[in-house]
Amino acid sequence: MTGADWAALRRAARDAMSRAYAPYSGYAVGAAALADDGRTVTGCNVENASYGIGLCAECGLVSQLQLTGGGRLTHFVCVDGDGEVLVPCGRCRQLLYEFGGPEMLLETPAGILPLSEMLPQAFGPDHLTR
Repeated sequence: MTGADWAALRRAARDAMSRAYAPYSGYAVGAAALADDGRTVTGCNVENASYGIGLCAECGLVSQLQLTGGGRLTHFVCVDGDGEVLVPCGRCRQLLYEFGGPEMLLETPAGILPLSEMLPQAFGPDHLTR
């Protein structure tokens, strides 16, 4: 699955971003990804009055992936409140590694990159089975 429709993924991420709950920071985020079976999964950030327990858009996306049948993520994009492409935070890169692996492709402001370049020498599930 090498030829992703990145424009469609950005549209899905922007649609998800429009549903974000960000009353405290005002920083809405949406994410969209393709699963290995062709499904598109999305997520938006959801803040909480206690700040530290808010959920990133990637958390919602991975939850939707599991809820709708599991699988692996192959292509991913994240957008801010203006619809501009941004990169996931470090915590979310680790989450994406768990469900997409080093070969998952991300659209970034610098272009399309594999997750292995965004999270080099990542710790993952294989380390726990050794």
